[in-house]
Amino acid sequence: MAEKRAKVRLHVAAALGEAQSVPLSRDQAHYLFSVMRLGPGDRVALFNGHDGEWQAEVIEAGKRAGVLRCLSQSAPQMNPPDLWLLFAPIKKARTDFIVEKAAEMGVARILPVQTRHTNSERIRLDRLQAHAVEAAEQCGGTYVPPVLPMRPLERVLDEWPADRRLMFCDETLVGATARLKAAQAGAWAVLIGPEGGFSDGERARLRSMEQAVAVSLGPRILRADTAAVAALTMWQLTLGDWA
Repeated sequence: MAEKRAKVRLHVAAALGEAQSVPLSRDQAHYLFSVMRLGPGDRVALFNGHDGEWQAEVIEAGKRAGVLRCLSQSAPQMNPPDLWLLFAPIKKARTDFIVEKAAEMGVARILPVQTRHTNSERIRLDRLQAHAVEAAEQCGGTYVPPVLPMRPLERVLDEWPADRRLMFCDETLVGATARLKAAQAGAWAVLIGPEGGFSDGERARLRSMEQAVAVSLGPRILRADTAAVAALTMWQLTLGDWA
């Protein structure tokens, strides 16, 4: 008889281990039992960000609650490189896209920043974190990057760690990638500016930082969401776990 396979992946807060019981929230129970039509005996793949992926079986299924039981580990914990993504929020759907792709492509932390030309002054942190969770569920990841509250870029740079390199994408440059290729892996961050670009003062501040590496994303000016994907791809292929 063929072994049952998980139809759904779900991020949970509970600890995962052999025979561990995992209670479900109301929203999770609704999703599994009303939307996905699972029932007792069906399998669900679970991950919590630090125990890897586990195959679990539905033990109790209700409209408002449920219980799963862990059976065996199906994948080890896989953490991303020590890479942060800093970006200036844009229109809601495109900001959602940036967070989703960052989670899929492998970042450890997501930091929205407010620059002089940032168009969006507010973000829904709970919404963005939910998008990061959904992205990890869909792409097979076992880690969900935390999305931090938005802060002014100036303050973030004031507190910048001495041992973390900062790759910032400067639309005024062309072909400036040699410094990135010559750099060493380790603690890094990628900074994507707003749709209006960095101000002269911000660009000067970044270029004055010893930790900063300015790069070009090609001869065409990219939308901010496209630039985020392009920059993360460049870094991952050069210094990350795609290399």
